[in-house]
Amino acid sequence: MFQLMIFIPLILLISLVALLLSLITSKSSKMNREKSSPFECGFDTNSNQRLPFSLRFFLVTIIFLIFDVEIVIMFPAIQSIFTSQELHWNFIFISFLIILMGGLFHEWKQGSLEWSV
Repeated sequence: MFQLMIFIPLILLISLVALLLSLITSKSSKMNREKSSPFECGFDTNSNQRLPFSLRFFLVTIIFLIFDVEIVIMFPAIQSIFTSQELHWNFIFISFLIILMGGLFHEWKQGSLEWSV
């Protein structure tokens, strides 16, 4: 118990010295007009607000969200391999992958994955 009481101030002192050294040696960033201005989706906030918006950005976002949510659904399914019946799990997981690949194939055929104009 006594040895622990000696090490606590020593650890705090080492942490304080490391923090102060990192603050002193870190690169100071000076605020300028470019860095402090808001940045939204690559648009200049001081320009005309009625410029046409490319739907490609929106489509890429929606595709990302769809496939991201499906990957989140896949993680618990992988964990449930050990607790469910093998035939039942295989049927559900393979049907889920077929739906996922069907969506990917549909997006590919519609040209949503092509970025060229």
